[in-house]
Amino acid sequence: MRSLPRRLAAGLSRLRADERLLVICGSTVLVMAGQGVVGPVLPLFARDFGVGAAVVGLTFTAFGLARLLLNIPAGLWADRRGRRFLLVGGPLITAIGMIGSGLAPSIWVLLAWRLVAGAGSALYMTGAQIYVIDIAAPDQRARYIATNQGALLVGVSAGPAIGGLLADGFGLRAPFLVVGGAAVLTAIYGWYRLPETRDVAAAEAEAAAEPIDPRARRAFFRSPSFLAVGLVAAAVFSIRGSRQTLVPLYASEEFGLTAGQIGLIFTGLGVVGLLLIAPAGVAADRFGRKPLIVPTGYIAAVGVVASAFAPTVELFVAGLLFSAIGTGISGPAPAAFVADIAPEQLRGSAMGVYRTYGDLGIVLSPPLSGALADATSLPLALAANGLFLALAVTIFWFGVTETGRPTRLATP
Repeated sequence: MRSLPRRLAAGLSRLRADERLLVICGSTVLVMAGQGVVGPVLPLFARDFGVGAAVVGLTFTAFGLARLLLNIPAGLWADRRGRRFLLVGGPLITAIGMIGSGLAPSIWVLLAWRLVAGAGSALYMTGAQIYVIDIAAPDQRARYIATNQGALLVGVSAGPAIGGLLADGFGLRAPFLVVGGAAVLTAIYGWYRLPETRDVAAAEAEAAAEPIDPRARRAFFRSPSFLAVGLVAAAVFSIRGSRQTLVPLYASEEFGLTAGQIGLIFTGLGVVGLLLIAPAGVAADRFGRKPLIVPTGYIAAVGVVASAFAPTVELFVAGLLFSAIGTGISGPAPAAFVADIAPEQLRGSAMGVYRTYGDLGIVLSPPLSGALADATSLPLALAANGLFLALAVTIFWFGVTETGRPTRLATP
């Protein structure tokens, strides 16, 4: 009988966590639907200013650069001041950047507003990832992360089709203005529905261990496990960057697809990821992180290379689908791996640095891939990103040891 109150308390705690998970997922759907709306439209919009593929890539680099610069400060803010500011202020800043992008009179003004939109994205996505880890039990981290990533994919799936239809019906500027309005709604929603979780996380960290000294902090961020998973994140985001910039250009110039058709393809890829994300979270919690990261990384890499050299639109879409299957199954495993190995006191900082590795891929891939495409060809530039992912996964395979259960890196 003594265990009954404890079971009831645990059940109530789980219900509260589940409710907060649903709320943060609702906010994520709105944020990612907004970003998905402009995904297939942005390269065509930038191309209208008469620039080459390398400059088109800069529109994504500007967005990623802002995230790169702010991920770590956002993580530190979350550790010291709380998560709620990031979850509300991020969408508001995104709204300003998106509306400014839609009204931009030149490519250089567009790049400036893309920086602003990227800053808002950095604040929200870092805060959301930390928030989900805060409310998840250690043995359910991958599933909680997967649920939030599923919400992300709902937005990604719905967004491109909506953006393509808006562009076809009302012009290439319309999607940006719609996204700005959706971001304002996201901020309002978060203000009323997302309570602060920093105090709970701080109490857990205080109970878990003594404060980490600077030497141990540096040792963690330099550890082979953290560096290897960071490289995987950079490679995965590199593929996302090339998918956003090169795929629309290749589909339009090689196969003559319209913005609406490209949007439908992106939506289909998002649906595939959405269908896979829930079982991916369960598998990562049950079998470990590495058994998912390695094979699915190779699957995604093969899909990218295959799509790059596809002779027909059907095979092109099939390659993209194969890549989406790989990234969809891997899903939450890399982020869950970081949460496993990070000391509780470094939770916010670790997620901020991890996201920074990913955003290095976003920052570097579009302009480098665009420059390579201008110098050689779009297929070769697209394939290079797949080869980079294969290399990163190989380094992770041989550089990280895992027994099949969630791991924890010992604090030096």
